[in-house]
Amino acid sequence: MIIFLLAGLALLTVGMAVSVLFWWPGLVDRAKLRELLGRRYPLVYLVYTANGPLLVVAGSVLLVKYFCSG
Repeated sequence: MIIFLLAGLALLTVGMAVSVLFWWPGLVDRAKLRELLGRRYPLVYLVYTANGPLLVVAGSVLLVKYFCSG
């Protein structure tokens, strides 16, 4: 099904973009985030994990499913 291919590519692209943007030096000012969020600062990593690596994994799974079912 083509939907697995399209969804997998979309998730993989978004996940990679979020990962690169988050770890690019100077793009995300972690010191400022730590100052603003205080004790809630670890939530930044929770949100990053949900929107970066997990999207890459989900996209990869969909692509594997597409290519193995064909």
